[in-house]
Amino acid sequence: MIKAVFIDIDGTLLKSDHTVSEVTIQTIKQLQEKNVLVVLVSARPLHGILPISKIVGLETAPTISLNGSYIAQNNKVIFQSSISTSVTLALHDAVQPYHVTTLYYQENNWFAENSSQYTIAEQKITDVPVTIQPLSHTIEQWNRENTGPNKIMMIADATTIQTIQEKLKPLFAETLNMFTSKPIYLEAMQKDASKAKAVLQLIQEYHITTDEIIAIGDNFNDLEMIEMAGTGIAMGNAPDAVKAVAKYVTDTNNNDGVAKAIRHFLNQWF
Repeated sequence: MIKAVFIDIDGTLLKSDHTVSEVTIQTIKQLQEKNVLVVLVSARPLHGILPISKIVGLETAPTISLNGSYIAQNNKVIFQSSISTSVTLALHDAVQPYHVTTLYYQENNWFAENSSQYTIAEQKITDVPVTIQPLSHTIEQWNRENTGPNKIMMIADATTIQTIQEKLKPLFAETLNMFTSKPIYLEAMQKDASKAKAVLQLIQEYHITTDEIIAIGDNFNDLEMIEMAGTGIAMGNAPDAVKAVAKYVTDTNNNDGVAKAIRHFLNQWF
């Protein structure tokens, strides 16, 4: 019996034109009518998810954002995990030899040291303006508030990101989880934060087991979540390594892969 469905957003729920198909919207609506918990799970910050939540009718559902480091529901924070300022500075120093844009996300705020094509692209998905200032100023603010970033995202060309990942993962293996969410995005969270860990936390609160959930995703930051779920589903546009851990591979995000997967496993409702 499926009691919850967890759905990644970019490359999964959204088509390449950043829209959600009508059949997918109706499929999610029918799940809700059957009292199935439906949760959006994304690397996006919360303010980049809420407009999509409204489109699919999930405004009051829990939302897992920032790769599992920030969970909220109805303006209430359920969980958040922060990277220490000392680790933030160490990561900043480690990427200085590379041509990379680094973004720092903390709750509903986001920061960068310089504007670039990447900050402009990210700004398009949210109405919260990026704060451009030296990292030292941001660190001073976080130290006063005894906090730090929930997520750090490094953006560069795919070759540079692969090089940075190979260098950084061993250096920060004890403190950070690192995943690529796209070939040009390398994302870092505190060790206790990931999509899979966030899903586990939510289902425990709802008294749901992993065997009773569907998880659908398309990239490496979804891999653990797909592998952990009783019914883990990879999109047709996912890399082969992600498909390899899935119970089922559905169609692509541009061909209603989410709706087709849900209807395949819950065909008695459709």
